[in-house]
Amino acid sequence: MKVIRFKTQKEKNTRRHLRVRAKVSGTAEKPRLSVFRSNKNVFVQLIDDASGKTLVSASNTELKAKKSADAFVKVFQANEVGKLIAEKAVAKSITKAVFDRGGYRFSGRVKAVAEGARDGGLTI
Repeated sequence: MKVIRFKTQKEKNTRRHLRVRAKVSGTAEKPRLSVFRSNKNVFVQLIDDASGKTLVSASNTELKAKKSADAFVKVFQANEVGKLIAEKAVAKSITKAVFDRGGYRFSGRVKAVAEGARDGGLTI
């Protein structure tokens, strides 16, 4: 009798992330813009894979609280995090990056981070 084993969502995400990471790598001149999203927060890092170091990081926990209704929308916060990471990167004279979506679909918060980074002056 054949046993059917269902993969958990975490296993699917890990496999997808490994597929993406096989194709994407960052250098000091063009680091990898890595996105991690949890249920509440979005974390973004610029990583130099050659030396294995994080150059710049940002998350929505660093954002100043705004008094608008949009400030509580996760997609809006992700866009602001993208702008924040771009601002920090430009301060360290980093203008180009390779986008690593972390195994997530390129929609919603992940897409908002990329658009915010582009709006902030980072070339992806």
